[in-house]
Amino acid sequence: MKQLFVALMMLIVFGSCTKDFESTNQNPNQISDLMLKQDFNLVGSPFSGMLYELHGNQGSQTQEDLCYDSWMGYMNTPTDFVGNVNNTTYYIRWNGYWGRQYNNVMSPSRQVIRLAQENNLPLFATWAKLIRILSMSRLTAIHGPIIYSNYGSTAATINYDKESDLYNTFFSQLDSIQTEFGANKTYAGFAKFDPTYKGSIPSWMKVVNSLRLRLAIRVSKISPALAKTQGEKALSDAAGLIESNADNFNISLLGNIMPVGMICYQWDDTRMGGPIESFMVGLKDERIGKYFAPVTDPKLYADHPAYPYKGIRNGAFNAAKADKVPYSKVSPDFNTVQTRRHFTASEVLFLKAEAGLRGWTGAGDPKTNYENGVRLSFADWGAGGADAYLLDKTSKPIDYVDPKDARNNFKTRSTITVAWNAADSKELMLEKILTQKYLAGFTNTLEAWVDFRRTGYPKIPTVAKNDSSPDWGIIPANEWIKRMPFIPGERTGNAAGVADAVSKMGTGAKDDIATRLWWDTGNPLNF
Repeated sequence: MKQLFVALMMLIVFGSCTKDFESTNQNPNQISDLMLKQDFNLVGSPFSGMLYELHGNQGSQTQEDLCYDSWMGYMNTPTDFVGNVNNTTYYIRWNGYWGRQYNNVMSPSRQVIRLAQENNLPLFATWAKLIRILSMSRLTAIHGPIIYSNYGSTAATINYDKESDLYNTFFSQLDSIQTEFGANKTYAGFAKFDPTYKGSIPSWMKVVNSLRLRLAIRVSKISPALAKTQGEKALSDAAGLIESNADNFNISLLGNIMPVGMICYQWDDTRMGGPIESFMVGLKDERIGKYFAPVTDPKLYADHPAYPYKGIRNGAFNAAKADKVPYSKVSPDFNTVQTRRHFTASEVLFLKAEAGLRGWTGAGDPKTNYENGVRLSFADWGAGGADAYLLDKTSKPIDYVDPKDARNNFKTRSTITVAWNAADSKELMLEKILTQKYLAGFTNTLEAWVDFRRTGYPKIPTVAKNDSSPDWGIIPANEWIKRMPFIPGERTGNAAGVADAVSKMGTGAKDDIATRLWWDTGNPLNF
């Protein structure tokens, strides 16, 4: 089966040590540097590939779909992989995003930076440094400490960056990147290598500010002063933020099928998630038809006959694949789309709404940003009815019923409505903001996992089947997975570096799925 082949290849390919990534990623048949120098090809040609791999697209089944897509309830598998004991049920079988980011982003970006310096093309180095931050800010959200400052070292032990140091480095580098871009706003050298913005420096400056705001919100509970300073810097920068759908940072798929479409239609290994069914059906969300395909058997959705959709619970009991294959696939549109969303205006508006609740200067009114974030998301997905949706004061998430296996049923933990209420507590306002951010973030699900770990929102159910064990860490029955362990190749090939990384995660930390990341304080209160 295709999926089992992919899983085996992941285990083989990503078991290598970080310090060997570059030496194993050379192409002996590559075009010579002299041939590539014309029209900046030497430094520009890697960029579309680096951007494409920010999501680890070629390994998405084991990196996204069977991980945070499932953990956050967007999708889940009907397939009982490895006897129904796998990543979705908190027993780690696959762990590949690390390798793809070092092989396909950090390694080529290092070469770009070197060649840009040698050929007096400094802005290509600047652009590569931004893409590194885009990549590594995702990787650290999965593992915690990562190799960044010491990347490229040939030492026997390569030490990881402590998370607090890493975020300070990110913010400092974003300062330099924005300064260099700001001094060269009319530069046109990127145009042929940039599928997203056609080389527009002002557009990339909006990405810089939006990324700074995302990272500031991420650390807002653990380091509120730093977060406020960085967030307000992003909000006040004259270059602006991604605040219209025309400015969205959408990544070209380079002619490939959107991973969730391939996994769903070609491999039959993923279906709609039960938690997102609970939210979207309960809140009467018209985006549901843009995300998912209706089912044909009325018995599957007898609990809500007006909405012919059925999902699979996160960490579900799966007895036989044939039972769940009839559940909702993703929309067939995902077989033909040419881009995938990486940073949208709706996310920025939800970030601003939270920043407003936290009292950051320049954030604007939380209600206005919340409602505009919803409208931007509906428009971006081509769904109608946003204004009526925002006025709904009564519809709430529903309980989930699995017509094939009652062990997967759950009672909704959330009782929110969509309509904004000025009398609500800040906690309830934040739950509404982050629930809508979750619903808008379909296909970019890592950010929702970040939000859930740092705030507890949206209120998703625990996994139905919890197979966590001392092998990878024990998650209590009323808790959720906290991180991914470091990859086996690092554990064996850089053991001292891994031990140092674990020590940087705090007293009692382990390289397991139960250890919280730095910004995940464990405090259920957000204000």
